[in-house]
Amino acid sequence: MTDPSTGLVALMAAAAFGAGWVDAVVGGGGLVQLPALLLGFPGATPAQLLATNKVASIFGTATSSVTYWRRVRPDLRTALPMAAVAYLGAVGGALLGLHIPKSAFNPVILVMLVVVGAYTVARPSMGRETALRFDGHRHTLTAMATGFCIGVYDGALGPGTGSFLVFALVGLMGYAFLEASAKAKIANFATNLGALTVFVPGGHVMWKIGAVMAAANIVGGYAGARTAVARGSRFVRAVFVVVLVAFIVRIGGSVVGVWR
Repeated sequence: MTDPSTGLVALMAAAAFGAGWVDAVVGGGGLVQLPALLLGFPGATPAQLLATNKVASIFGTATSSVTYWRRVRPDLRTALPMAAVAYLGAVGGALLGLHIPKSAFNPVILVMLVVVGAYTVARPSMGRETALRFDGHRHTLTAMATGFCIGVYDGALGPGTGSFLVFALVGLMGYAFLEASAKAKIANFATNLGALTVFVPGGHVMWKIGAVMAAANIVGGYAGARTAVARGSRFVRAVFVVVLVAFIVRIGGSVVGVWR
């Protein structure tokens, strides 16, 4: 593959910054980053696009995870077990993703997004304050089961993983949006790492463009995490709804053939 032009590199950097910001606040940065890679590198294989996206994303999720940890102090007794099994799920998902057509996932993803969006809009008070629905071992096991299932999805496909993690932590477990975002970033870092465990040895990463996008994703992730912490759960919820709507439009358009 020939070296990308300066204009293309700048476009990818801008997309990565936006993806890092969105991902740090509510997840779903892949909605910005993967389509940009697809448009910029139409000759790349699906594995190359996914792998390069993961290289950029893992630096952004690492940055936002550290920022959230310093400012929100999420409970690691939940976050770390969830992240550990999410890593294992992502490894398995990435192995599956090398063989499963990505188009097969779109209808399922679309249904999931519509359900998540409708549930969030129908319950405006959801996620304003933490009111946990489980305690003790049930709480930890629920978090681990959630992390593993979403980890498999992230390894196999990826876009929207952070949003699904946030929704599960808010809607299923009872966290406020801000605390859910903090925990979701730790789990999302683990899923990115799990996918790269498969993609890097397989030689699928486009390293030059991946390095540029990683740097931009770091800046976006830091800015997004600081914005979320400063503005609170109400702001995170609003961004969450906007991202879900955009994701539904994007995936829905692909399913009905408006765009590829």
